[in-house]
Amino acid sequence: MDRGVSVIQATIAAAADGWRLDRALADAVPTLSRERLKVLINAGQVDRDGVAVRDPAKRAAAGEVFAVAVPDPIPAHNEAQDIPLVVAFEDDHLIVIDKPAGLVVHPAAGNFDGTLVNALLHHCGGSLSGIGGVARPGIVHRIDKGTSGLMVAAKTDRAHEGLAKQFANHSIDRRYKAIVGGRPMPPDGAVDAPLARSPSNRKKVAIVAGGKRAVTHYRTEHRLREAALVECRLETGRTHQVRVHMASIGHPLLGDPVYGRTKQAHKRDLDELSFRRQALHAARLGFIHPVTSIALSFDSAMPADMQELFSQLDV
Repeated sequence: MDRGVSVIQATIAAAADGWRLDRALADAVPTLSRERLKVLINAGQVDRDGVAVRDPAKRAAAGEVFAVAVPDPIPAHNEAQDIPLVVAFEDDHLIVIDKPAGLVVHPAAGNFDGTLVNALLHHCGGSLSGIGGVARPGIVHRIDKGTSGLMVAAKTDRAHEGLAKQFANHSIDRRYKAIVGGRPMPPDGAVDAPLARSPSNRKKVAIVAGGKRAVTHYRTEHRLREAALVECRLETGRTHQVRVHMASIGHPLLGDPVYGRTKQAHKRDLDELSFRRQALHAARLGFIHPVTSIALSFDSAMPADMQELFSQLDV
């Protein structure tokens, strides 16, 4: 193993007697978050008397001593890369980008470069807020790799904090264009269903009781052949929200590789057009400038691939 490991001895406090192990360890080791400890437990990095404990829900007892092995972090060296960007707005505090489908927002496993962060570092000359950490400088929110459209990044910490507060308050105006299978009935409505990681597949998001509240308002804009173009307005902004919510009411996004159930007729259309992503575009982004307090709103037309799919299905 190339990476070093630091071992922390953690003693369960009397007040934590009977707590879940991940919670009790978070109390004993305040420098590690409960989520981080949960990952370490599942990975076999926590042991008691030399025996790995792999259940974060195990009840801890006062006075128990656990050894927590924490791998040293891998240094993050994001490089500035000259990747073309479509800039909708820019000033000294923030930048609004019209992201193409296929561009990953920030480096992660499998995508260590060639991301929006690498492009922003080049474009902004390293002037990005540091609140997101070394891996995500300037990043306030994300849109999926396969989704196109508008997103904002912060150049200063003040802008980052102000934007983050608006996202937390759900005051950002975010509207998506989506081409979905079938025609929603009623044509306009809302999906109010909590979202969390799927208990059966951690790579997916699902409607889960006790998950984070998520609300999507949808409106049919145009009826297509066994499909529809809908506008989805996000009241909240959870991971994969539009994709999961529309699929939950029987109208998954065309081309969605994770949540889609594509009809054979539409599959032929997608193959003919070589359409290889979810038909989702972040078409509007509106917010109050966190420094000047000016209301800003930006619109982005559907990109060529979605427009071509729309035309193919138009009746």
